[in-house]
Amino acid sequence: MMKMSLRWYGKEYDSVTLEQIRQIPGVEGVITTLYGKQAGQLWQKDEIRALKQDVQQSGLSIYGIESVNVSDEIKVGAPQRDQDIERYIETLKNLSAEGIDLVCYNFMSVFDWTRSELAKRRPDNSTVLAYDQDKVDKINPEDMFANLESDTNGYVMPGWEPERLTRIRDLFEMYREVDHASLFDNLVYFLKAIMPTCERYGVKMALHIDDPVWSVFGLPRIVKGQQDLQAIMQAVPSPYNGVTLCTGSLSSSPDNDIPQIIRSLEGRIHFAHVRNTEHVKPGVFQESAHLSSDGSLDMYEIIKAFDDIGFEGPVRPDHGRAIWGEVAMPGYGLYDRALGSQYLLGLMEAIEKQKSRGQ
Repeated sequence: MMKMSLRWYGKEYDSVTLEQIRQIPGVEGVITTLYGKQAGQLWQKDEIRALKQDVQQSGLSIYGIESVNVSDEIKVGAPQRDQDIERYIETLKNLSAEGIDLVCYNFMSVFDWTRSELAKRRPDNSTVLAYDQDKVDKINPEDMFANLESDTNGYVMPGWEPERLTRIRDLFEMYREVDHASLFDNLVYFLKAIMPTCERYGVKMALHIDDPVWSVFGLPRIVKGQQDLQAIMQAVPSPYNGVTLCTGSLSSSPDNDIPQIIRSLEGRIHFAHVRNTEHVKPGVFQESAHLSSDGSLDMYEIIKAFDDIGFEGPVRPDHGRAIWGEVAMPGYGLYDRALGSQYLLGLMEAIEKQKSRGQ
């Protein structure tokens, strides 16, 4: 049975408390990180221990870290990358010392996931994250944060932290000569460098899908679908080199057959983000409730595919709607993610009972 969790941004950053998460039936763990840590910095043992103690005191466990961010120097293959990789390796050792054995990370260029609207109003008056390629094409990336900040309810999206965006010109210059092939080579270099440590200490690395799965602002993408995922798994065949299977990111392209992709990655999926999206037309989509009929994905078939490959790792609902007047980080309020967790747990229970009854 998969382990249901919720992402928690920490006491200083999250409007959702551990006490609230603890009251969601079936949720016994969180996915968290040391927020405020910059990519390339070493995570000290005492910092990790303090985070773990905060979570455990609430009656929850840490199921994994999302994320130990990979520095841009590693992604572009800059001379400094070996120093950053050494600190990354020491961080993995320190996490393992505290019993944490899962790290979700991404290899996206400059930005994390990108949206053109953070609070698109739906017919039911809820608001959601949305993407419209025509709108993105009109955005100057250097002005993007200023254009969207008014919609964030005082919060900042992951990967769009002010300290990164103040050096946006430098970041774009760093990636100017980086294409898909060189980004792939730099990822493989990074993974081959850390895998001996992962294998020795039992730490599973789970690479997140790019979101959306096409180039934004001319920046290269590396994880767009099944072909990319298989290439990365084959290039570094260690079972500790795995995937964060994010249904929402993959579904930004309707060409991605998500149940088929899940089945093709048996044994290599270490973590799952499960959410629904509604497609409007090519290049235009928005988030939705997790319920299949509210979006474009068949959530039953997705959960069934995870079950078919025997996936028993952490799963979390993702990018919930803003509902019932809640003010929270876009996509990461309490109410809709709690609803989503219960829907996903219901699907899991139904599938388990069908199997036990031979149906």
